[in-house]
Amino acid sequence: MKEDFLHYVWQFKKFNLQGLTTVHGEPLQIVNSGQYLQLAGPDFFNAQIIIGGQKWAGNVEIHIRSSDWYLHSHETDTNYDNVILHVVWDHDTEVLRKNGSEIPVLELKHYVDFKLLAGYNELASAKTWINCEKELSNINVFVVNNWKERLFFERLERKSLPIIELAKETYNDWEAVLFCFLAKNFGLNTNGDVFFEMAKSLPFSVVRKEIFEPENIEALLLGRAGLLNDTFEDIYAQGLKGLFAYMSHKHQLQPVHINRVEFFRHRPDNFPTIRLSQLAQLYNNDHSLFSKIIAAKTLPQLYEVFNVQASNYWHTHYQFDKVSPQKRKPLSHSFIDLLIINTVIPFKFAYAKSIGKDNSEELIVLMQQLEAESNSIIDKFRYFKMDVSSAYDSQSLLQLKNEYCNHKRCLQCGLGLQLLKK
Repeated sequence: MKEDFLHYVWQFKKFNLQGLTTVHGEPLQIVNSGQYLQLAGPDFFNAQIIIGGQKWAGNVEIHIRSSDWYLHSHETDTNYDNVILHVVWDHDTEVLRKNGSEIPVLELKHYVDFKLLAGYNELASAKTWINCEKELSNINVFVVNNWKERLFFERLERKSLPIIELAKETYNDWEAVLFCFLAKNFGLNTNGDVFFEMAKSLPFSVVRKEIFEPENIEALLLGRAGLLNDTFEDIYAQGLKGLFAYMSHKHQLQPVHINRVEFFRHRPDNFPTIRLSQLAQLYNNDHSLFSKIIAAKTLPQLYEVFNVQASNYWHTHYQFDKVSPQKRKPLSHSFIDLLIINTVIPFKFAYAKSIGKDNSEELIVLMQQLEAESNSIIDKFRYFKMDVSSAYDSQSLLQLKNEYCNHKRCLQCGLGLQLLKK
């Protein structure tokens, strides 16, 4: 048994409330079980209880055993001075306040239906993947859909935090913030952090000034990412290197240390050279990208925004000085979908939040039109017969797996609570 089960039992009063007594036989009545804030200190704040006819207001602490009070060193923590009731499963020792008086104890095992305990033990028992894998397909669709919406916006909240933080640092220069996070997502998992640091190191005021010349912006991105440091035989590469040196001097760009970008284990279309050229073309193509993205309400409008390709040189190259068969290199449909999921939707959410606007319905509609992502987690949910019809579903289920299942937070999960009710 874990304490989160006892938190659930106490919070939702999932025990027999008739004839409650303390371990010393004093009648006990719960007026208010308190607020479950999950902060430092006692488990439930501002509870109200009546013990032996005396009404008390204060905090409630919950443990498996009474002796856990000393195991967790609560006797030396002033945050626990206002505890009025100690709720435990097993009472194995008395707990005293600093003044020597004993804290009243409620021993829950005498009041909890053991069917509920058996249900919890079944839910928490070891499974091949997640605790509720066998029951997933039997949960009411209405419950699943409600919980998916909650999960979707939880994930958006998490994704929006670094966006809002950087917006504060840049005094709400949303175009500059978008540039950094687009760069990050153009780099995918392998080069995302490097691209992000590269973009942050490049004042967006410089990008704004050079955005009208595609070679200038491409030279800035490739040079700042450390891809123009070699000696080249190729005339185009030499030209970009010269341009980067000139613009570094012109804009007084200070040298920075950026980790080396990775080519290894990438498909050629995902090489950093190709992605940075596409990013340069995107900014050359549209000089008010943030405004355009915020204004776009439909998928076709967003696909049009990202309808760009790498510059002509890269039609016959993936790396400098290495000729390859001719092939245009536009942003693929699937890559644009990733940009919409990981950049556009979080930006729309973060910006709407910053101006006090609710655009939740717009975001849900957009995500439900996108194909679901394909990865091992989503494949597993499908295996256990969960409906994954769109990116809205896949994003919700990624949040479920990463933030709830992985940490065994079944009793904070809408699906886990529904299974316990059954």
